[in-house]
Parts: sequence; structure tokens; C-alpha cells
Amino acid sequence: MVLTVKQLILNDAIQEIIDNVLSVSGELDPKNIEEMTGLLQSSKNVFVMGLGRSGLVARAFAMRLMHLGISVYVVGETTTPALSPEDCLLAISGSGETFSIISAAEIAHKRGTKIIAVTSYVDSTLGEMADLVVHIKGRTKIDSEKNYITRQINGKHQSLSPMGTLFEVTSLIFLDGLIAQLMIELGKTEEDMKARHTLIE
Repeated sequence: MVLTVKQLILNDAIQEIIDNVLSVSGELDPKNIEEMTGLLQSSKNVFVMGLGRSGLVARAFAMRLMHLGISVYVVGETTTPALSPEDCLLAISGSGETFSIISAAEIAHKRGTKIIAVTSYVDSTLGEMADLVVHIKGRTKIDSEKNYITRQINGKHQSLSPMGTLFEVTSLIFLDGLIAQLMIELGKTEEDMKARHTLIE
């Protein structure tokens, strides 16, 4: 079957996302992940936050944590309580410089709340503030190179995944994978999770 140009672009974009997910998966530090799952389980409450599409990823993760029986809140909701030293804040920010997330992290830090950062930039403001950083690669440096000729000489092309797509999708898959890990560690089954799934929709 001969693919059209549009189909080729679509397939290449999907492959780029898959390649990024596999690359991040291969670089995860087992000790880092063990520390993260331990923190999520030992905290009195887990607070999650992100803005835009990262916020949707945070909400999806919060839903699964709830299914596992972990006390979890989405920052910004009217029913979200105050932070305490017994809690942890999981903040998702590709740049690690999102103003409202930095502000929330500063409040968490002052209150003695543990901070988990999921970001592409471990040396960012968020990364520096966090007790634990999970590095999720996003867009590559080539995307900052504006000169077309330079990109061509280097054999590079601009990402087919716009803006924060690589970071957001990879973060979603990573966190869903983490849920599978937590299921094993907590001894939970899918039936246990279904029992906590909402019946009011």
C-alpha cells in the first residue's frame, strides 16, 4: 500500500512520540521510582497539579490514585484542603518554570510538604525546589534552532509533535505505568479499583 504524504506525516508523528516514550522508559532510575512510589504511599494526602494539558495528565493520575485508595486532591479545586508536612505535592511542568506551579511549590516548601517534580528540566526552578525529580524528556534542542539551513546540515528536522506534546503524552504514559507498579506494591487488583470507580456520572 502506498501511503500519502499526510499519512506519512501522521505515522512519523506517532513514531516520534513512541520513540520518546521508549527513550524515557529506558532512562528511568529504579531507585528514583522506588522513592517516588514510597512517598506516594506514605503521604497522608497527595496533591497533584499541572496547567493546561499537563493539568489534564495530573487529573488522570489523581483519578487512578483515588482508585487505589490513596487520599488525593487536585490543586485548585474548591474542596482541596491545606497542605501539611505529612503530605506530598506532585507538580507536572515541562519547563519547570510555570509561575503558578512555582508559587504552589514555594508554599508547599514553606509548609514542609514533600515535592515531587515531573519535568523536562531538572535544573529548573521547580527541579531545584523538589525533594524528588522525575526527568521526562520533551522537545529537543534542535527546536530552538531557527535557521533552516543549519537544521538541514545537522540532519535534523523540527519536531512533528507541537509544543509540549512529547512531554505531556510521555508523562501520561509514565504515570499510568507507575499506577501498575503501585497496584503490585499495594496488593490491589483491577476489581479493587473498579469498586472505587464513580457510579455518579
